Amino acid sequence: MAVNDPIADMLTRIRNAAANRQKQVTCLNSKVCRGIAKILQEEGYIDGFDLLEQPPQGALRVRLKYGPRGETILHSITRESCPGRRVYRKYDELHRPLEGMGISIVSTSRGVMSDRKCRTEKVGGELLATVY
Repeated sequence: MAVNDPIADMLTRIRNAAANRQKQVTCLNSKVCRGIAKILQEEGYIDGFDLLEQPPQGALRVRLKYGPRGETILHSITRESCPGRRVYRKYDELHRPLEGMGISIVSTSRGVMSDRKCRTEKVGGELLATVY
């Protein structure tokens, strides 16, 4: 099955799995998707991810994270930029979701970064997603 927007596909799979209280979800593998998974793991929204060897390009198994009483850690994950409408921001124009309680994921010339890291390294780029 051809996917036109693998980033939106990954975010939708994670959103649906979290809504259904699944422990893990399988997503398509790409460099940007691995970067997004790495940012989500560093910020504490998922437990981790593994690379699976599946033809033709492999897959990512994302392990979701829940609180001690089973509450979801990942409340909202939305796609900001899409193939038909790209959204670019300078580092000082990146908004802070929920006054710093959430993160924005940005694709920069130095790789995929969170908004906090973009501000410290003073680099902007394409605003991919917002998570809180």
